[in-house]
Amino acid sequence: MPNHTIARNYIVSTAESKCATCSLREICLPVGLDKDETELLGDLINHKYRIRRGEHLFHAGLAFKSLYAVRNGFFKSCVLDSDGRQQVTGFYMTGELLGLDAISSEKHTCDTVALEDSEVCEVPFIKLEEISRRIPLLMHHFHKIMSREIVQDHTIMMLMGGRKAEERLAAFLLNLSERFAKRGYSSTNFILRMTREEIGSYLGLKLETVSRSLSRLQEEGIITINNKNVRLNDIYRLSHKISGYSD
Repeated sequence: MPNHTIARNYIVSTAESKCATCSLREICLPVGLDKDETELLGDLINHKYRIRRGEHLFHAGLAFKSLYAVRNGFFKSCVLDSDGRQQVTGFYMTGELLGLDAISSEKHTCDTVALEDSEVCEVPFIKLEEISRRIPLLMHHFHKIMSREIVQDHTIMMLMGGRKAEERLAAFLLNLSERFAKRGYSSTNFILRMTREEIGSYLGLKLETVSRSLSRLQEEGIITINNKNVRLNDIYRLSHKISGYSD
């Protein structure tokens, strides 16, 4: 296991990571911080890192020191099951935080890997706690983020609870749609950065089941898929799939 969470040759100048001038500040930072508070928070950002596709941001078992905000790109988290196979536990996109799972145990519980060339901002947790005591709004914001993560985990548990393959896949696509929309991207046209196999691992489905379900949704005209490019043609009908309704 490497000594560092991130390869140091991908460090970018800290001057580029200032929160005040970042286009993602409204996603990552709580609304209501004044200029001085924003600058104070920006000063705790150590570096902006570039992570190449296939590289680890951190490994399971590594001591927890920092949270990471995805500046751009896409990541997956995964663990090894009892058979030594990789189980995907989550996907993360621009504007989302990585490492929240390690706060209680003070060790990362999963491997986190870039699915494309990506950039993250490192936020040392000890410094974040210190500043949060001076800016109560900041701690409130992070409590909301952690609550959102819990809700998302519960949603995934419901997905796994006896739902059919197409229902799980429909919910997965709608979840991505909502998350893209919140970040100002198209809710109906996006690229799947993960493989079909990774989607299957995440949803508890076999690769061939994922491919077959995507094909059925396309045959029904609900989606159009071309390799990794997806267009949601009918979000209403896709949402009805989750309830088990048929056309």
